[in-house]
Amino acid sequence: MSAVTPLLRNAAFWGAVVLACFNTLSAIGGGIGMLATNGLGMPLSALAGSPFSSFAIPAGVLIVIVGGTQGLAAGLLLARRESGLLWSAVAALGMLIWIFVETVVIRGGSWLQVLYFTTGMLQIVVVLALLGVVAWLPRHPLSRARAGASVE
Repeated sequence: MSAVTPLLRNAAFWGAVVLACFNTLSAIGGGIGMLATNGLGMPLSALAGSPFSSFAIPAGVLIVIVGGTQGLAAGLLLARRESGLLWSAVAALGMLIWIFVETVVIRGGSWLQVLYFTTGMLQIVVVLALLGVVAWLPRHPLSRARAGASVE
């Protein structure tokens, strides 16, 4: 194992934590903002043809499902639990599904959708790297590391 491998693993681990925390705060903040403003400036007409008559249900999904899975992933990663990798992948897929559905429902796009699609894809890439799918970063269980210690 090269001297660089522990540094890469540590960077990948903390990248996963930062992505999950960022997505947690964004989803919960965005959901609360949608509830408080009935759409964060999006017109109610953006929901025309969808099953929603207000932004309340989408906001609830954003807070509970998207933000909740991201928060769970962040917490499990910080606790160095192996299940944190699974939940990071689940949260990333949830983020991607959210973005695809949102784009279809509102029939449009914004730079925010590109940003959150990118964070979801990055989460998947980092999880795959931490699972040892890439040759340059061999698999090493998270649970061996103690809190405050390096992930190597």
